[in-house]
Amino acid sequence: MTLRSFLFLLCVSSLVFSQTVYAQLTASGIVFEDKNRNGSLDRDELPLSNVSVSNGSEVVLTSKGGRYTLTIDEEDATVFVIKPSGYEFPLNRLNQPQFFYIHKPNGSPDLRYEGVEPTGPLPAKLNFPLHKSVLKDDFKVLLFGDPQPYTRQEVDFFDRDIVAELEGAEGYEFGITLGDIVGDDLDLFEPYNESISKIGTPWLNVYGNHDMNFDAETDQYADETFEATFGPATYSFNHGEAHFIILDDVIYPRPDGGSGYIGGLTDQQLTFIENDLKYVSEDKLVVIAFHIPIFTPNTPNQTFRIQDRSRLFELLKDYPNTLSLSAHTHLQRFHFFDVEDGWQRLEPHVHYNVGTTGGDWWSGEFDERGIPETKMRDGTPNGYAILNISGNDYTIDYRVANSNESDHMSIWGPKVVPQNRWHGAQLYVNYYLGNEYTKVEYKLQGSDDMWRPMNRVAEQDPYVAKLRQKWDTMDQLPEQGRRPSNPVESDHLWKVNVPNNIPVGTQMIDIRVTDMFGRIFEGHYTYEVVEPTYAR
Repeated sequence: MTLRSFLFLLCVSSLVFSQTVYAQLTASGIVFEDKNRNGSLDRDELPLSNVSVSNGSEVVLTSKGGRYTLTIDEEDATVFVIKPSGYEFPLNRLNQPQFFYIHKPNGSPDLRYEGVEPTGPLPAKLNFPLHKSVLKDDFKVLLFGDPQPYTRQEVDFFDRDIVAELEGAEGYEFGITLGDIVGDDLDLFEPYNESISKIGTPWLNVYGNHDMNFDAETDQYADETFEATFGPATYSFNHGEAHFIILDDVIYPRPDGGSGYIGGLTDQQLTFIENDLKYVSEDKLVVIAFHIPIFTPNTPNQTFRIQDRSRLFELLKDYPNTLSLSAHTHLQRFHFFDVEDGWQRLEPHVHYNVGTTGGDWWSGEFDERGIPETKMRDGTPNGYAILNISGNDYTIDYRVANSNESDHMSIWGPKVVPQNRWHGAQLYVNYYLGNEYTKVEYKLQGSDDMWRPMNRVAEQDPYVAKLRQKWDTMDQLPEQGRRPSNPVESDHLWKVNVPNNIPVGTQMIDIRVTDMFGRIFEGHYTYEVVEPTYAR
């Protein structure tokens, strides 16, 4: 190499190095217990050591003096504290946790919906206050799937159908909406926030594919209005014996040149998860929440990138207690990942695709309250889930909107059958939280008291099919409401032939469901057995 070539390469290297240094800033500050809850570090308030702080990629622990230092991008960055168990986030007036600082000195790009206002220069200190709380190993979390209102009227449906029954409810540590907070109109974030704040519980929000800035040219800027409204779309925190990771798993525009979006995780997110888990004990329950489910066909039509799921499973392989949560489908189902799916443990990874608060996109006839029935295509009524955590274990409940706590299943069958004649009528049970680990049995009252198994089937819920048929046989459309979506095969449906070789009269069948958690729920079905009106 000539001297001239060497000097040229040296100059280029120096230029690249200087640009790299120029593109980075140093964020630093103190994490502390905010005893008087004024948001400021006062003389008598103690710094907190060994607390994780992140820039969305790196994760560092605070020193003995509560101090941290992180490098960040000078144009677009977020710094956030990863709350330890035994502490609470400060909340704003809408009960949204305040645990982050967004650095955008020039603000968001010019988009249809407003993003982050210019933040100006990086503050000399980014201190994060935390509030001491009672450490709870047993607690409950509210889970909302897709409210997805497209209009103010649909925000009102959500407010009166879901939020109203939870106003002032006690016993919930926090809630999570699992994406599709609104339906493309990001101006509806504000009325949604005003509604959900009435619950009075700290609330977290997952980024969904209908919460995007669709006019963004790159994925980096597709969540600008979400960031401005809710904060970062990827972060984590601890609560009790559980570690929660909230992820943006919507990639838009698609990097493969296809139209629309695809589910997946970026290299930066996977790096964050890897660094985050370095400080999470392997005996913790790891709960991951995102919008688009990770069960997907390994075909060109896949909705979530298989390679990203494989990398996520690699990062979780040392954790025996895991759960992932999603929404998006407007159905309810469980998926159990095993070694054939790339899961690297003997016990399967449980993925729960939560039924939605908006049901079937707020469709169907209006009830006496002026709210559509909006039953989902698999027969699940709209509602919300409750995650019950006990140490590093959990159970799940599903609450049907505008119903009671005992509403766990729907039962469908004929009202009358002929005695001792072929009739072909069948009894269906749709247990909303059912899956392959659920056992459904029946027993005819007054018989031999023997419980017999019902058959799990992949069929359409007959009640849902009847609702859709009703719309298609109308002579004119109703003044309110709109036709629901077509039914699909339900993942939690059981059936059996209705007994008719029994005495004439009113008969009752008892239903017993034993769910994946070993809990037992009961239901009943009543029908008439009559003398046949035909000869054979």
